[in-house]
Amino acid sequence: MAEKFNRLNVIWYEEPVSQNDARGLRFIRERVPPAIEVTAGEYGFIGDDFRILLESGAVDVLMADITRCGITGYLQAAALCAAHHIPLSSHCAPALHLHPSCALAPVRHMEYFHDHVRIEHLLLDGAPEQAGGFLIPDLTRPGIGLELKAADAENYALRV
Repeated sequence: MAEKFNRLNVIWYEEPVSQNDARGLRFIRERVPPAIEVTAGEYGFIGDDFRILLESGAVDVLMADITRCGITGYLQAAALCAAHHIPLSSHCAPALHLHPSCALAPVRHMEYFHDHVRIEHLLLDGAPEQAGGFLIPDLTRPGIGLELKAADAENYALRV
């Protein structure tokens, strides 16, 4: 498939096999055309999940998702990336990743997935706006700049 993708100028090969299969990822990474980067890690929950991918040479770019690994896990992933000279990419939820990503040298880019962005704007005051391909944090807001729109979120509450 990577050969076909290469002819179509695809450069991002996200989880061609499960991230739990580091040997399989490395096998693919060693065989894809040089223009294609293999990435995985979005289902990492703890530092060891990221360490295994990096130490095994399984990825060109590590992905991490704060909604799964938390901010501490994201910081651990960035430290591991720095130690292995591998870039980091955030997975979805750009409003949650924005502030920490600004402070972490290995972060190359942030995934900007429309459905997540739509939900962020629906439920959160302070969700960042994209302009010219960039997200700029609002440094006038406390913390990561987000506040739940409680009244709007109430529409989605589950009643048991």
